[in-house]
Amino acid sequence: MPLDATASPRTLTTTLHYLKRGTEKPARYVNEPPPGVPAWNGIDDPHEVRIEDARGREAEFSLDRNGFALLQAPTQVGDFYSPEEVKSVYYPEVERLLRHTLGASRVFVFDHNVRNGARADLPQPSRRVHNDHTVNSAPRRVRDHLGADAEDLLKHRFGIVNVWRPIRGPVLDSPLALCDARSFTDDDLIASDLVYPHVRGETSSVEFKPAHRWYYFSEQQPDEVVLIRVHDSANDGRARLSFHTSFDNPLAPPDAPPRESIEVRSLVFFPPGA
Repeated sequence: MPLDATASPRTLTTTLHYLKRGTEKPARYVNEPPPGVPAWNGIDDPHEVRIEDARGREAEFSLDRNGFALLQAPTQVGDFYSPEEVKSVYYPEVERLLRHTLGASRVFVFDHNVRNGARADLPQPSRRVHNDHTVNSAPRRVRDHLGADAEDLLKHRFGIVNVWRPIRGPVLDSPLALCDARSFTDDDLIASDLVYPHVRGETSSVEFKPAHRWYYFSEQQPDEVVLIRVHDSANDGRARLSFHTSFDNPLAPPDAPPRESIEVRSLVFFPPGA
């Protein structure tokens, strides 16, 4: 379906899983936690929310205004389940796309996830409202990956952008919901630890607020990508992030195929004064 095509809106109501704010910092262990420590100490806080279908309104949304945007972006990748092909073909495609779209002077792809709702050996669509980084962990990513160049790069505007694409389409099962950056504040975010065997990262969970406005792009196709602003160091009024989650789609037919998708996270750097 081409961008801005005429379509019947598929606005819906469904349950999204927020986090209840508690006295302890939430922490999730990716592997086995220490004895006596829970793998996750967060308190699930489900809420029924309205998610507006933005199909046909794509031009209204941008990273600077809303924290997310939908773009047409064909790919030459034949097999997204091949890590070698993703790194050799898709990473350069993403870097070119972000340089061209955002005016970035440098782009560095640092990881990717392939999700498949039907395969136990791959990550499943996440049902937790979240953002992949915090204001503290985003600069650490630059230092982790770009070493000697990091301090000079951090003197100027930088960000992290998630590029999300269906591997098969149209997406009916577990679509991606995106929260409009104009409808929340930083006070809604809950810094949460993500603990690996040799490193402790930090992501943002989210406290429910009735003002949050949610959108999705119905029946997204493999030649379309959603750009999600995970972090932006500029504090000049533009959107600095948007949180997101997958959701149970009440409009999907019972035989809808499980969602297959790839997300690529990239560091983006801008010229001085940008």
